[in-house]
Amino acid sequence: MPGQLEETKTKRATFGMGCFWAGDCLFGITPGVIKTCVGYAGGNQPSPTYKNMGDHTEVIDIEYDPEVISYNELLSLFWNNHEYGVATKIKTQYASLILYHDDEQKTIAEKSYEQEQSERGEILTTIIKKFEKFYPAENYHQKYRLQSHSYLLESFGLTTPELICTSPIAAKLNGYVSGAATLELFNRDTFIHNLDEKQYQYLKQCVIDMEGTGLYC
Repeated sequence: MPGQLEETKTKRATFGMGCFWAGDCLFGITPGVIKTCVGYAGGNQPSPTYKNMGDHTEVIDIEYDPEVISYNELLSLFWNNHEYGVATKIKTQYASLILYHDDEQKTIAEKSYEQEQSERGEILTTIIKKFEKFYPAENYHQKYRLQSHSYLLESFGLTTPELICTSPIAAKLNGYVSGAATLELFNRDTFIHNLDEKQYQYLKQCVIDMEGTGLYC
């Protein structure tokens, strides 16, 4: 069984980039990302749910190690993996949204927005605003792709909704079974050194079978 990650000073990032299942897969296998959780944020309605989201947006809440991956690098993944031009009509649920957690993130996000807008030569729909509150989505949305792999859930001891939502291992597994990673990335990940042979072969086959399909909901 893979060991627990060592404690480190982590930071938090929150993005809305369309369907949150896709972003959960993408960031889950990104080196430097510790944990992910999907939910609702950016609006004012109290206690939103999937069927009654109000003015909130589907978001990915990310815990990351700034010594391994920078906020700018996370933003690069954000910009390169969803639609946000004015030509794309997007409802609030799937809005392009950056919720900054401190003044440093605000400055970086605004500069990143200006650069992206300049390069694209058009006005963007992306909204940048201060993070206020995050509402975790229902259990069935958490690590959605992973939940269909009962062998992995049982093998790694991911036996409760809380573990599925908060485990760093679950974040990685969710990305690998979804097709968000390449076989090259999988083979470089030191995570695989802690797998037994059956776990390794099962996960490797998932990567091979699903490569390139992980950002579709």
